[in-house]
Amino acid sequence: MLEETFEQLFEASFKTIHTGEVVEGTVIDVKPDEVIINIGYKSDGILTRSEYTNEPNVDLTTVVKVGDKMEVKILKVNDGEGQVILTYKRLAADRGNKRIEEAFNNKEVLTAKVAEVLAGGLCVVVDEVRIFIPASLVSDVYEKDLSKYAGEEIQFVVTEYNPRRRRYIGDRKQLISAEKEEKQKELFGRIKEGDTVEGTVKNVTDFGAFIDLGGADGLLHISEMSWGRVENPKKVFKVGDTVKAFIKEISGTKIALSLKFDDANPWKDAAVKYAVGNEVTGKVARMTDFGAFVELATGIDALLHVSQISKDHIEKPSDVLKVGDEVTAKVVDFNEADKKISLSVKALFAPEPVEEPVEEVQEDDDADVVSVDIEAVIANQAEEDAE
Repeated sequence: MLEETFEQLFEASFKTIHTGEVVEGTVIDVKPDEVIINIGYKSDGILTRSEYTNEPNVDLTTVVKVGDKMEVKILKVNDGEGQVILTYKRLAADRGNKRIEEAFNNKEVLTAKVAEVLAGGLCVVVDEVRIFIPASLVSDVYEKDLSKYAGEEIQFVVTEYNPRRRRYIGDRKQLISAEKEEKQKELFGRIKEGDTVEGTVKNVTDFGAFIDLGGADGLLHISEMSWGRVENPKKVFKVGDTVKAFIKEISGTKIALSLKFDDANPWKDAAVKYAVGNEVTGKVARMTDFGAFVELATGIDALLHVSQISKDHIEKPSDVLKVGDEVTAKVVDFNEADKKISLSVKALFAPEPVEEPVEEVQEDDDADVVSVDIEAVIANQAEEDAE
């Protein structure tokens, strides 16, 4: 009777616990895959890694230490071996559900780290509640590869809350769109045509480059990249480059940019440098069947027609010239309005003197008579010698 009383007293010294009950305990041991917690019961509680968090492969020794106080939920009072099985993540999820519900109702912006990148979107965890953000709601532009978001902190709003089906959907796209709209409004409120702006190259195409101005993109067309000739924008710019340009035109939300600043206009003093009669030197920039275009300066090409390449007749320019050749010629035509200059190599040479035709001497009648008499004398003399 005394032993039973002692056992009863011993049992009574421990609190009673029930499945589903929330209790507080003290961590007494930590292993990489489980935590041992004293919950004031006759058996210590076991908290496994899978019941601590939804994040895979977490080393519990890095997140929990001996002496920590923890609130946990009783999952099983006896697992068959006398052990008490605890859960932390389910308790956190219960509280997280309430947190997510409040965020959903209040349209609150949440911040969380991307826990997993899936084929169809991203998964984030807020207070042990997994929220799925579909690929279509990750950004305001299509992104084929979402791997860059792994481990990154992102902001989003909860657009669907269904705890029964454990369905929680997040949306990042609307935040990005709203932010861009605000930046665009601010940008267009302070810029005007003619302003010099600075931006970052966002994309490069065959016809130009799109420059992010912080609120809107500006198009720098290939024809506005230089006073000279640009063959391929991709050889001039790359994504991430910083560009300073001026606004050539604003049409609605479209911005046209240019790098052809007036102070660098090569035609500014061209009328003096390339006046008709001036001798100039340049390099052959490109060839055609009818002539060669000679670059006199960046942005200024002059035509050297096939008929003006040489004193001698040539069939086509490539017979005597190639791209890169240096050519010296004379300006024979200058049209500033149409920005056209014509050159001539032939004009460098002084024209050869033209021989005047020799006039035939017209002999008079007496000269003819004299001439005939002499011939007659010679003939008579010959006959006499023969006799």
